[in-house]
Amino acid sequence: MPKKSKKISKPKQEKAQKPFGGAKERHDVEVVNIVVSASLGHDIPLEKMAATLSNTEYNPEQFPGLVIRIKDPKTSALIFSSGKIVCTGARSMDKVHESIRKIMKSLEKINIKIKQEPEVNIQNIVASGSIGMDLNLNVLAMKLDNTEYEPEQFPGLVYKLKDQKATFLLFSNGKVVCTGTKSEEEVHRALDKLKENLRKVK
Repeated sequence: MPKKSKKISKPKQEKAQKPFGGAKERHDVEVVNIVVSASLGHDIPLEKMAATLSNTEYNPEQFPGLVIRIKDPKTSALIFSSGKIVCTGARSMDKVHESIRKIMKSLEKINIKIKQEPEVNIQNIVASGSIGMDLNLNVLAMKLDNTEYEPEQFPGLVYKLKDQKATFLLFSNGKVVCTGTKSEEEVHRALDKLKENLRKVK
């Protein structure tokens, strides 16, 4: 074990990480939101749910789904009368499952018992962090394909990596937001590709 920690702190490794890092490095980003969908396998009487639970919002004239907000973990979910749900706000899959269990517990108050925790499907992962370097967004907008940059309207550059199914928001200070991926591994693969493409522009 001591040998391993020695290897990590070698100057050679630090040099490799300075501009863009190695292909398999773990990047300085963290997951800030996971959006999942699931089915409870049971019809849900939304009006009754809205009348019984204080942490809900339901305006069927405006939108067919009911919003339920959970304090801990801080998440919210859209619930449809068919039993389909979309949960957002969790930063880990553990928190996703915890939120869904709390929704199931809430449903017991209106005499609906879901016996089995539903299978969840990740729809989107949002991660944010830094690539550790300043970016010239004007140059990137000219030299990279699939970009959108309107600095008068928004300070970030939108860069779509179609082969990775990821979209990045890039800021001049090196901050990035990645969206569109469906696993943490995909986030890191997309960041590797982003850095590879930035290196070509340099």
